[in-house]
Formats: sequence, structure tokens, C-alpha cells
Amino acid sequence: MPWKNQGGGPWGSGPKGPWGNGPQSVGPRPPDLEDLLRRGQDRLQQLLPGGHFSGMGIALVLIGALAIWGLSGFFRVQSEELGVVLRFGKHVRTVQPGLNYHLPYPIETVLLPKALRVSTISIGMTLIDDPARRGRTMRDVPEESLMLTGDENIVDVDFTVLWRIKPDGVGNYLFNIQNPEGTVKAVAESAMREVVGRANIQPILTGARTTTEAGVQDLMQKTLDSYGSGILVQQVQMQKVDPPAQVIDAFRDVQAARADLERLQNEAQTYANRVVPDARGRGAQILQVAEGYQQQAIAEAKGQSSRFLKVYEEYKKAPDVTRQRIYLETMERVLGGSEKLVYDGGGNGQSIVPYLPLSELTPRRPQAPATTGQPQQGGTR
Repeated sequence: MPWKNQGGGPWGSGPKGPWGNGPQSVGPRPPDLEDLLRRGQDRLQQLLPGGHFSGMGIALVLIGALAIWGLSGFFRVQSEELGVVLRFGKHVRTVQPGLNYHLPYPIETVLLPKALRVSTISIGMTLIDDPARRGRTMRDVPEESLMLTGDENIVDVDFTVLWRIKPDGVGNYLFNIQNPEGTVKAVAESAMREVVGRANIQPILTGARTTTEAGVQDLMQKTLDSYGSGILVQQVQMQKVDPPAQVIDAFRDVQAARADLERLQNEAQTYANRVVPDARGRGAQILQVAEGYQQQAIAEAKGQSSRFLKVYEEYKKAPDVTRQRIYLETMERVLGGSEKLVYDGGGNGQSIVPYLPLSELTPRRPQAPATTGQPQQGGTR
């Protein structure tokens, strides 16, 4: 006879065992598994045709289970995601956002990484919660931002990296690297330290930011590609580039002195650009005047020599006549501008009053203008 009909078994009524009372239940009792199975069988028999497990009923159950299993392969890929379909754990294809289908589990499974989203990683700074401002504030991380330059100076560099997953590298992203964000951050910091270590501090602080960003991006991409990470570095942005806080005031003084030096050099260059062309122009003018005078003197000398030769030729033909003509021309040139009085009153000149002021009797000529090069000729006859 079953023990449940004996009032607690061979040891008496109640929940007792051979050593006395059994363990007492505390709290709600767990459901009985056999009771649950029995209820499930009853419910299933009610749904099946005929109320019992016939061949047709089993077939319908199997068909329904297969239909549900087949429909479980539908899945949706969101706008920022790509679907990576695995067949028995092997990557077979990548699907785009939208409604897609894969063979039901366990034949195929799908992973949904956010491959179309651009992620941002900050190096040298971090965001922390600020209860006073009811938000988040930026905090510097010196162990990441302090770097040594090529001229043995220390510079504080904060920068961010924008990256995403390559459309054709989702499989590499999922299976080749274990911690993608940590890998990108480590590679970014290493690449920035290498680029900064090859340059001097002055270009980094002034006009070489674009060159530095491009160099870091290229070096990061080469390193990540060598890892087979499937990551695309879109942009590197340098947020802050300053000397360390301990020496920033002195460095600013040096920068101000260098700015003054450049300003003074520019002013001197401007003055030189204004004065030097003026001096060169005046020098060229003097040279041109001297060349003109040279050409004039040579031409006059050649003209006088040609005139002398022509006069000499005429003189050889008629010496007396030429001599007389030359004398007259010379006297005309010498006496043409002087006061003169011609008297033809006899050979002895006794009819002339000895003390007659002849210079006051003759009319005075107006003085020749200063601009004329030859004196006016004339006289009283």
C-alpha cells in the first residue's frame, strides 16, 4: 500500500522519518514538476483532434513546431547596425539595416554591432559628473596628455578620435580584437606620442596642428589595419595643445617676446622695401643723367671736330679769305655783347673833346635775361 495512505509511512502519521520528525517546510512550497507535466498533457489532449495523441495530432504538432522554428529566423537590423550572420559559428555574410532572415537557431545566429555609428574617444581628458553644476565637466588626465617632443620639451596634448567600423570589416571587428575601444585608445595615444616625439614644440603649438593630426590619423590607420581590426579612423582633432601648467606663464612670456621680434623684423623689412627701391631709382636716374651727359659731350666733341675739319678744308683752299672770315667771326663773337663806339673823323682825332663822357651819352642796353646762353649783339653806329 502506498505510504500516503498509511498516514506518514511505517514510522507513524505525519512527516516523520526513522529519526523523528522530518524537515519542516518554511514559506511557500515550490510547484510539483509531475503535477505541471500532467496538466500540460491534459491541455494538449484538449487541443488535439479526438482528444488523444493520434497520428494526425502528432503531425500537426510537428508542423506547428517547425513553422514556429522557421519563423524564428526573421530579425530586424536597426539603422545604426549591420547584421553579421554566423553559420555554426562561422561568419558567412553581412546584411544591411531592415528586415532580414537567417536559418533558425542553432544552424545560424546573428550579431548586431553598431557598425554605422561614428564613435568618439577622448585622450588626455575625461568627463566626470559634477553635482554642483548638475552636469558633467571635463577633467585633465596628465598621464595620457603629457608628451615629450623632439627638442626635449614637454607638451600637454588633449585630442579626440572619431572612428567607425568599416562596412566590409565587420567580421574582423568582431573576431580579431577583443576590446575595440581600448585598442583604438591605446593606438591613438601611441601614434600621437610618436608624431609629437619627432617634431619640435614650436610648430606643434603654432601652425603645425593640421600636419600633426594628419600624421596621427595615417599612423593609426596603418597600425589598426596591421591588426586586422576592421576599424576606420575618420578624423583626429587636437583640442588643446599647451605647455605644462607649471611653466605656462614663462612660456607665454617667451611667445610674446618672439611675437615682438617678428613684429620688429616685419617693420624693418617694410622700411627696407620702401627705402631700397627709392635709392635704386635715384641711382638709376643718376646713371641715366651721366650717360646722357656722356652722349652729349661725345656728340658735341664730334661735331666740333667735324666743323674744324671742314673749316680746315676750306682754309686750305683759300687761306687769306678763310683767315679773314675767321677773324671777323671771332671779333663779332667777342665784341657783340660789349659797349662800343665807332668814330671815323680823321686820322689824328683832334676834333674829339678829350674829357667827353662817351659812356654816359650812349643809351644803355637792357640787360640780357639770365636764361639766354648768348649775349645780345648790338651797338650805336
